[in-house]
Amino acid sequence: MICAMLSGEAKLPLITGSSTGSPMILSLALMAEFLPSALISPFAGAFIDRYSRKAVMIISDAFISLTCAALALSGSFEAAPAWLIIAVIGLRSLGSAYQRPCMHAITPQIVPADQLMRCAGYSQTIQSVSRILSPAAAAALYLLWSLSHFIWLDILGAAVAIITVLIAKIPRLAGAERRKLSVWRDTAEGLRVLRQKRGMLGIVLIGALYTFALMPVSALFPIMCLQFFGGTSVEAGLVETLFAFGTLAGALFLSIFGGLKNKIHNIAFMTFLMTVCLITAGLLPTSGIYAFAAVAFFMGICAPVVWGSQTALLQQNFAPQFMGRVMSISGGIRLIATPLSLALSGALSERFGAQIWFLIGGFLTCLCGVLCLAVPFIRNSDESVKK
Repeated sequence: MICAMLSGEAKLPLITGSSTGSPMILSLALMAEFLPSALISPFAGAFIDRYSRKAVMIISDAFISLTCAALALSGSFEAAPAWLIIAVIGLRSLGSAYQRPCMHAITPQIVPADQLMRCAGYSQTIQSVSRILSPAAAAALYLLWSLSHFIWLDILGAAVAIITVLIAKIPRLAGAERRKLSVWRDTAEGLRVLRQKRGMLGIVLIGALYTFALMPVSALFPIMCLQFFGGTSVEAGLVETLFAFGTLAGALFLSIFGGLKNKIHNIAFMTFLMTVCLITAGLLPTSGIYAFAAVAFFMGICAPVVWGSQTALLQQNFAPQFMGRVMSISGGIRLIATPLSLALSGALSERFGAQIWFLIGGFLTCLCGVLCLAVPFIRNSDESVKK
């Protein structure tokens, strides 16, 4: 949790936008945060499955931090042009393309299969707490510290993360390094393994559709609050806060209770609940800002349960020697959906108003739930239910 809150990953785009005062620069910084990961992630799994996963975690954590540390040590951070800071954010994104799927690949090696759902809940809880505290901490520290001093928090977070990984006992994969690395061949092999389990491929594609529907929603919260509802910045902040606490509530539910036994039912139920929330939000009158805030809380509950269930499904259905590639490919597919949805939602919201995307998103999430239950090889893909 400390590492997540000290990490600069969520703070750098905020700082860049604040220091320049440009919405365009902020948008470019946010794009740099995920686009390199989307392009590299499908191929990162070849390295994760071939070499020591502990080493991959340490190297990726160190790389993410050193990209910022080099800039801070040079003394140029204060006067650095926006394009250089955006480049640093992009390099950090490259490191994340290895770090995140590697962490998910390691989890089933050290966590019992029947505890994967709760473990996913713990991970989601940490991320939720980080999302709640990091922006506030970043804004407060930005007012007190210079940027070059601020970035040392990121280095501290990386140091704690690296030490934690160093002392952890992570089993090595037997025979992983015997065959020479071939990125294209190994990635193609991972894709073939994923395609062989049609239910899991279906879940990955449903996850991409779910991402496509929801990625623009949080970005549209301020527009809905300030323009459609005519609210104040305080009311907009209330909506964001309730959404964040909703994600924390959903993550805690997953951590404590583990959700339904059938993870497909978990995903379907939460996508239908998200459908109700999105359509309700899209149909609210201009006087309904407080109802919108309540709906945002329930939206937040859904997300960690869906992603936690999907992660646990993938972890329990593939052999350890393929886990890095499966996680990298599935994550890359979801990330590719992000710029497409942001572009489309922006164009439609500009023409018809932000509420139109909530209605479209509600239709798409409903489709996700229907596919989970209506397609037999997806509906029956949770192997743990059959055992």
